[in-house]
Amino acid sequence: MASTILSRIPSMPVMSAPIVAGFLVLGILATMVILLAQSNLKFESPVLSAIQTYSKFAWNCFVKPHSKGKSGSQQDALESFYSAQATIYDATRSRLLRGREDMLALVAAQMRARVNTGTVPAKPVWVDIGGGTGYNIEAMNRFVEVPTFFGHVFVVDFSPSLCKVARDRFERLGWKNVTVVCQDARHFKLEDHEDVLPYGLSSPRSAIDGKNKKRAELITMSYSLSMIPEYYPVIDSISSLLASNGVIGVADFYVQSEVDYHSRNYIGGEINRHCMWISRVFWRTWFEADRVNLEAARRDYLEYRFGTIASINQRCHLLGFRIPYYVWMGVAKDSSSVQLRLAKVNASATESPFISALDLQSRAAEESQRLSASQFRSKAYDSAVVNLAASLPLPSAWYQTHHWRIYYDETLQKHRQFNDEYIYAFTWEDDQADERILKINEDDVILAITSAGDNILSYATQRPKRIHAVDLNPSQNHLLELKVASFTALEYSDVWKMFGEGKHDNFREILISKLSPHLSSYAFQYWLEHGPAAFSGKGLYNTGGSRHALQLAQWLFWIVNLKDQVDRFCSSQTMNEQRELWNKSIRKVLLSRLLAWTIIGNKAWLWKALGVPNAQREMIEADYLRQSRDNDNVQDTRALSAPQTSPIAGPKPLAPSVTDIASFGSGRAVWEYAVNTLDPVAAASSISSENHYYLLCLLGHYTRRCHPTYLTPRSHTKLSKADAFDGRISIHTDELQEVLERMAPATLTIAVVMDSMDWFDPGSDAASCQIGKINRALKVGGRVLLRSAGLEPWYVARFEQLGFKGKRVACRMPGSCIDRVNMYASTWVLTKIANLDANGAVVAPETKTAHEVVMSPTMRSRNRPSSLEPLDLGDAVIIE
Repeated sequence: MASTILSRIPSMPVMSAPIVAGFLVLGILATMVILLAQSNLKFESPVLSAIQTYSKFAWNCFVKPHSKGKSGSQQDALESFYSAQATIYDATRSRLLRGREDMLALVAAQMRARVNTGTVPAKPVWVDIGGGTGYNIEAMNRFVEVPTFFGHVFVVDFSPSLCKVARDRFERLGWKNVTVVCQDARHFKLEDHEDVLPYGLSSPRSAIDGKNKKRAELITMSYSLSMIPEYYPVIDSISSLLASNGVIGVADFYVQSEVDYHSRNYIGGEINRHCMWISRVFWRTWFEADRVNLEAARRDYLEYRFGTIASINQRCHLLGFRIPYYVWMGVAKDSSSVQLRLAKVNASATESPFISALDLQSRAAEESQRLSASQFRSKAYDSAVVNLAASLPLPSAWYQTHHWRIYYDETLQKHRQFNDEYIYAFTWEDDQADERILKINEDDVILAITSAGDNILSYATQRPKRIHAVDLNPSQNHLLELKVASFTALEYSDVWKMFGEGKHDNFREILISKLSPHLSSYAFQYWLEHGPAAFSGKGLYNTGGSRHALQLAQWLFWIVNLKDQVDRFCSSQTMNEQRELWNKSIRKVLLSRLLAWTIIGNKAWLWKALGVPNAQREMIEADYLRQSRDNDNVQDTRALSAPQTSPIAGPKPLAPSVTDIASFGSGRAVWEYAVNTLDPVAAASSISSENHYYLLCLLGHYTRRCHPTYLTPRSHTKLSKADAFDGRISIHTDELQEVLERMAPATLTIAVVMDSMDWFDPGSDAASCQIGKINRALKVGGRVLLRSAGLEPWYVARFEQLGFKGKRVACRMPGSCIDRVNMYASTWVLTKIANLDANGAVVAPETKTAHEVVMSPTMRSRNRPSSLEPLDLGDAVIIE
């Protein structure tokens, strides 16, 4: 009977032995975790001790239910969470709470800079809100000596268990200038601790209690803002606690959508700030289980109450997850000097000595102030006025230590079209030729296109009154800003590693700890994101759009096994050795007709790799066709201007044919242009000792023997002086025309536009419009220096129609070098001889206008058109 009953019971699925064993193992591990987490035993074995530590962490964070404590207060709730893990807190948070060290390094660098300039007291006071175990204070000792640098340090936390750990820490360290305060951050006041402060209270008395209001020079919060329920009053109290020139640093988790912040111009940059929707939902839900709140309003209110110096958005990579966190640094939003600072920075950006944020009305005492003050407002000033009217912080550029970088709107498509990449990692204009042509002096106000910034720094060594560097591509200006900051903060050895060798093993460290106080938030974000990769691997000069040309050449040399010959070519001791190597091997690769017609002649590749736009390419083709139509005249010119026997043994360009471009596209024209560029350089210019432009292209770095002017030790001595850049350089991220039209009239003495005029369409009025604005900004006698891919650029005639006298100071004929680069067909100096009226018509020289300025004797002597001296650029240069 029993067997019959059992036979009728449905059979249960039989679990395999491995599955059963797996469940048993998991059960045993879970039991061990629970027992170890609640055990007070101390293990001598490091393995068992580590297992116990992380078991406690897992139990308290992920398993143990959280209670509100006996009274339901915030302090009891904190104790219920931290009391059992206070002693293991530091050991279990090192990989999770990322960014703390970065935040400390940033604020330490800021404090050192402010102490050195006297902006804050020599013994600043530091308050660490939510300081917990005091980890931040000990970690700060890596960057400054806490016992001697700070007058006093306060660790403020609401958890008694964590405060006990902090007190034990500082007793062990023997630091007497640290006080641990177990108190609600909303009620913390320095006046209550007057007995331990390093100096007397000198701030105004509070209208409420009549006490002196003492303020801290440094306030930090790391992963505490997200755990404070009532964060609005805490942030408000911190704004009252922070000194007017003090610094606040925060590191914390966050999630946010770009919809929230996209229209804000005061957050210091948007790189990596946006979080995907699934990340926002998951992490906010996950952290709420531990009473950690990631709503965006916390960070938003922080940025609203303070001015942003720097902002970082990163991800903590842990167990395959990417947890968003941010590091933010700010200053007091309002100060008594804000309007004066606005006026000063705006005047520097526009060259206007008349603008005032306190009084925008004209002063009748000076004739030239009859011009409307609105003409001299920079975009940065306009944005600041809008923000002030809305009670918002100013754009982050206004709060920087230096005001080199002029504010720009990073969200505009005209800036974003470059995809966060610079085209040029180095400059292609010969700075020595510029120096001989321009003869810069201390009265000059120069406007120049930034490019990679090399020539801007070369000009700066000559100590002009001011330099305005202009580039539409934000990344080009980030590169210049990095160079300016490096000369300001680094020793020559570090500058050489970064920009001579193009590599630095500790780039990220020096960026945060040394360069950050001297960079705008935009530039700092950019280089934190891209710098570690750029300054490692193949190095800086294999980055940017121009890297494509360099990599193509390197790839070709590798394919044909010429790397050894290239190295010998770059270290040649004599010109004969250099010419021999060029003719026998290197020339055959670089000047391959097949390469020119199939790759270099490609329009897209010319723009992407070499920065040659269609309009400039068409100028090259036009000159080529012009030569083909009058071949006899071309041959006569060559016979008169170059020796019949060339030191270049390679094949000379074939006589042009009218059908060449139609048959082969741009390849034939570009090939001949390349021949006229490279052959004379190889024949007449020592690559190893004097021509760093081509040395860099072949090696990927400079050498101690051959490098740009700005990388000499002598230049470092000049450019590292305290007044080398402050008040002397303004970096504009905008179109040239936009900067010119906001410039005060007749203030520039030199405008260096490189080859940018080649980019204009001859059929449009855009070139004439820009020339008119250059005329307006230049003083009479001021000069425009430009280079062109054409021998006779079409726009020179327009310059002459609009108040300039043109002179071609050098042109490139086959077999000759125009300069060490030899990349352009001609160099021009256009001197302003007349102003333009409101309708764009030339005003007779004897008729004075409201903005005409009398030239100094120096300008008159060097700018008189009839007395321009021939330029000594070498025997091969053709001077007209």
